[in-house]
Parts: sequence; C-alpha cells; structure tokens
Amino acid sequence: MQRVKNKHLAIITLLFLSFSAQAQRTINDIMDSTTVNHLLIISKKYGSLSFSGYMQPQFQAAQSNGTLAEYQGGNFGEFSNNRFRLRRGRLRADYMLLDDKGNQSTYFVLQFDGTEQGVNIRDFWGRYYENKWKLFHVTLGLSGRPFGNELQLSSAGREAPERGRMSQILMRTERDLGATFTFNPRWKDAKLKNVVLDLGIYNGQGLAGPGEFDNSKDIIARLSHKPYTFKKLGFSIAGGISTLQGGLNHRLPVSYRMENLNGSLAMVKDSSVNTINKVAPRRYYGADVQLATALKSWKSELRAEVISGLQSATATTSATPGSYPVDNKSLALPYYTRNFNGAYFTFVQTLNSTDNQLILKYDWYDPNAKVAGMDISALKGLTAADVRFDTFGFGFLHHFNPHFKAVIYYDMIKNESTQISGYTEDRKDNVFTLRTQFYF
Repeated sequence: MQRVKNKHLAIITLLFLSFSAQAQRTINDIMDSTTVNHLLIISKKYGSLSFSGYMQPQFQAAQSNGTLAEYQGGNFGEFSNNRFRLRRGRLRADYMLLDDKGNQSTYFVLQFDGTEQGVNIRDFWGRYYENKWKLFHVTLGLSGRPFGNELQLSSAGREAPERGRMSQILMRTERDLGATFTFNPRWKDAKLKNVVLDLGIYNGQGLAGPGEFDNSKDIIARLSHKPYTFKKLGFSIAGGISTLQGGLNHRLPVSYRMENLNGSLAMVKDSSVNTINKVAPRRYYGADVQLATALKSWKSELRAEVISGLQSATATTSATPGSYPVDNKSLALPYYTRNFNGAYFTFVQTLNSTDNQLILKYDWYDPNAKVAGMDISALKGLTAADVRFDTFGFGFLHHFNPHFKAVIYYDMIKNESTQISGYTEDRKDNVFTLRTQFYF
C-alpha cells in the first residue's frame, strides 16, 4: 500500500515539475512532431504535462489626458496621460497523450489570464488526432479563430505590443467557442505535410460577451502553407488565404446600410417587417504572406496581410458586438452594415545578435470604405464609427536572457479629417509603451 502511495506521489511530483521553457508562438499551437519535443513524457499511461507562463508589466504615456487608446491596451483615465499596468499575466497547462506507436492522440490546453483587472480563462480546448490515415484532427472548446496570420501570433512572441486595430475590432478577444476540423498530413514523407486547411464553426461573439445571443454562427476557413525555404536564394516564404462567413440576426424591422441618396452616398434606413430575423452580414476575405531571410544574425522578416469585406455592428461602433446591442434604456438597437478594408505590414530586423530587434509596423482600418474625409458627416447618418485610422509604430526589442525581454515602442495614430465632431482634425492620441516580459 505504501509503495502505491509513493508511486502516485512521484507521478504527481513529476507532473508539476514538467515546466516548459519554450515560449508560446501561436494561440492555437498546432502541434506536430517538431513542437512536442519539449514536453516531458511521464509514461505511456499518463501522457505528458507541461506548464508555461508569462507576465507583462508595462508603463505607458499618451499625448494628452484621457487619450482614447482602446487598441493600445485600454483608454486612459479622464485626468491621466500616464500609467503602470499589468497588461497580461498568463499561466498555461498543456497535456499530450500519445498512442502505443508514439503518435499524437489527444491534446488538451487550459490557460488563464490574470491582471489587476481580474482573472479570466483565455483558452480551454481539447484536440483529437485520427491516426489511421494521419490526415485530420479536430479541436473543440474555447480556442483561437483560424483566420489570417496576425491573429495566430501569441502575445508572448509577437514583437509589437498589440495587434492591429482591425484585428481587435473584427475579432475581439481572438478566441471563440466552437469546433475546428483541420486537414494536415502528418506522416514523414507526405507531399502535403506543409499544407494546412482549417474549417471552423463558432458562436461569433468570442469572449466579448457572456454567450451566444442569436442563431447565426461564424464559419471560418483558412488554407495556408507552412514556411518553405529557398536554400539557394536564402529566404523562406509562408502564407495563406482566409474567409469568414457569418452574421447577426436582426430583432427590429429596421436596418441601415450605405446607399446612393440624392446623388451621394449616405447611411440609409430600411424599414421592413421582413427584416426581422434576417441576417445582417459579416463577410471577411483575407490574404497574408510572410517572408524571412535564412540568416540568424541580421535576419530580416516581413509580414503582410490584407482584409476586406462587410461588417455589421451599430451606429456608434464597427466592433463585433459581444451581446445584442441596446441603448441606456435597454431598448434594442438596429444593425448597421458597412464595407470595410484594412491591412498590416510588420518588418522586423535582427541587429547582429538575435537579442536585438528593430520593429517597424504600419496598419490601417477603414470601417466604411465607401466614404472618406469631408464626405463623412452626421447629415449623412455617419458617425465616428465610419472614420479611418492609420497607425505607424516603431520600436526596439531586447532579450536580456532566455526568460526576460523588454520593448520600447511608439504608436503614431492618425485619423482622417471629417465633419464629425471630435474628428475634424487629427486627435492627439499617440502612445509610448515600455513593456517588459518575464516568461518560463
């Protein structure tokens, strides 16, 4: 009896000592034979368990008090233009079970995020691998959406402090509840082993709301190719195409969209009983590419991504709602549908040592691509939700050791000049960020 107790105690001890020193690179961590080697195998029966985590203490300063910096980590207080924050504090557990032949069989992830604002679950999903043909796996639970490239990059490994404005508006919180079926041949000599096809169905609101609030679902598809190296040319290339087909169910006999009104484009009201329960569309189409030189020192990397489509939200914001939108009297609000487009361009240059990196980033988000500048007016039913933003960011990242790094970064945010109050000229909303990151 004592031997049994000692055996169980030893196993439990090993489980909690199996910490992973490898930082997360992607949200979904699509596992293959090259990425499971860091896991400590306890036994064939118990599988493997690893822990990883990171925290991001940071200091920020803005151009003016009360700066609206929602997409740079949160708005500043009305009488404040500087602050200390714990931007993220993550603790993650990964469990992998192999079959008798050493193939991946079941994978499980649980990740928490804790800051001064509270503790929340960020990932809670399981994955099953079929091993008869080694072609497919399915992921179920709360996981990252397989759309584009920027969404897939973990906050622990991304060079710029935050994702672009468009990512945060269209795909709030990045994660969502649903299921993803993935095609990716896993045997050694498979000709298509670098090709990945993801097909997922999700609630749509992600972690931005307490739960599903209508019958519409988001269907996301992504076809991508893992990095392919041209040895003679000395660089690698990867990329993909993505689409999201979803929407929101109308609850009112009222909807709004851009149409020609008296010779000019305006937000036009459509009042029809037939509108009730119809779907206000969310249609996204994206393409991305990643280029990198094969050098370890003085390595250059360029990531580019373009997205366009239709987005349905409300009069005052183009952000995907987390719950059905209501006014301050809890009365239902109508949906507004807009044509949008945007892009991200990130250039990272290693400076001799891999410990030092120069970061340049540009992104834009135009929530209403049919109007621009002084054509954006309240007289046409338009609001601040129709204003385009361009963000130019630059910074320097230094790795002090394998478990500590810091980045200094400056965001220059430019909005177009319009006839909307508060947006008649460029707002003073540039933000400086000094972020540190401890990780294990």
